Amino acid sequence: MENNIKEKILRVAREISKGGNNVVFTGAGISTESGIPDFRSKGGIWDKYRPVYFDEFMSSKAARTEYWKMKEELYPDLIKAKPNPAHMAVAGLHKMGLIEAIITQNIDGLHQDSGIPSEQVIELHGNTRRARCTGCQKIISLDEVHRRIEQGDSAPECECGGYLKSDTISFGQAMPVDEVEKATALSRNADVFMVIGSTLLVHPAAEMPAYATKNGAFLVIVNLSETPYDDATDVLIQGKAGQILPEITREVRRLKC
Repeated sequence: MENNIKEKILRVAREISKGGNNVVFTGAGISTESGIPDFRSKGGIWDKYRPVYFDEFMSSKAARTEYWKMKEELYPDLIKAKPNPAHMAVAGLHKMGLIEAIITQNIDGLHQDSGIPSEQVIELHGNTRRARCTGCQKIISLDEVHRRIEQGDSAPECECGGYLKSDTISFGQAMPVDEVEKATALSRNADVFMVIGSTLLVHPAAEMPAYATKNGAFLVIVNLSETPYDDATDVLIQGKAGQILPEITREVRRLKC
């Protein structure tokens, strides 16, 4: 590993090891190494499928069928995906009491699988492992929806007559108010705000680093591609999350010994 990157890793580790209100913000880049496809990159899901907007989903069975066809393509990758070294490194920092919460744009549930309690994972875009009725709001497992689709039900409905939809936020659908408010409060109170694997282009999630830096947080970005906040960072590391985060956690452990 280059000396410059080693120096950056050590600087981040020193800041995190101080404790305080440290917040981690994650995007698709932390999960691609677990085999979860990236929606926005070249060759990603949006290169194969057009997004089905929420109003289309609600008004058209053909749109609901198209929506679930896309979800079915993702299903095999989702059920076999496991937390990768980056997830486990973040979980290690959390176990040491050095991470207050995770704010994530991801919908894969891998942070919870890594051992972080669900109440400390703020899912801004929902969770694709479950489905929700758009009518009565009943939650059912994605596995149950998958079984119904395999049996020929291309656009499953709830027993109440409402439409079953992945419990995630679609284009044109309102963001979850509670989660956005929690994420905003955490960001504004952060001492260290570490972004991992996000291009920081999707709003309102992309506003969280601005809330953090406005209140004096130490901003860290670990990402392969550029972001709009690169010039505002205290430490910018362009690299794979699965390589960089374990190094940061190792340095923190060393400093805490």
